[in-house]
Amino acid sequence: MSGLFITFEGNDGSGKSTQAKLLKDYLSKQGFCVSLFREPGGTEISEKIRDIILDNAYYKMKHMTEAYLYAAARCQLVHEKIMPALKGGQIVICDRFLDSSLVYQGIGRGLGVDLIEDLNRYATGGLKPDLTFFLHLDPGEAMKRRIEERELDRMENQKAYFHNRVYRGFLEIAEREPMRIATIEANRPLEAISKEIAGLTDRFINERGL
Repeated sequence: MSGLFITFEGNDGSGKSTQAKLLKDYLSKQGFCVSLFREPGGTEISEKIRDIILDNAYYKMKHMTEAYLYAAARCQLVHEKIMPALKGGQIVICDRFLDSSLVYQGIGRGLGVDLIEDLNRYATGGLKPDLTFFLHLDPGEAMKRRIEERELDRMENQKAYFHNRVYRGFLEIAEREPMRIATIEANRPLEAISKEIAGLTDRFINERGL
């Protein structure tokens, strides 16, 4: 594949969605063809699955059901949108990807990282991001932002201990893959964060010769 796959990760409320949109705008202005997707979602089928996953009415959802639903939504997005865009030479930005499942379901839900990796290997065909930005923010501050900004969905409404486990999970993954994952301190002005992300992306693109 000749394209570039960039993902954004972090606890809900860390600002990753905003930064993903800002990076898309920045790269588009540089003349790159850029596609931006979100997870779960990005296709008609995946958006329907998203509605089920995040609906507070489904509080009885089993952890494995949740893991399968995320993998199903991801499978549809990868094969319908992401892979064709990458093969066409585009830069693809995704707001969450496999790392989120490893952390939320594998670590947060206690299902195990190996199980989630095996499940998603089939769903994605082994696709992994070239570059990932982890928006690092204390989970307490992230929760405060979520409450101030919007009504909470089913995942956001999980207990504090769950979000703390998710946070620690992201730290573990970022430490394990420092060549792929860039940790970005998110408790700063929006412009400072976006400038750092743009600079790191420019460097990566230059190194890849894109």
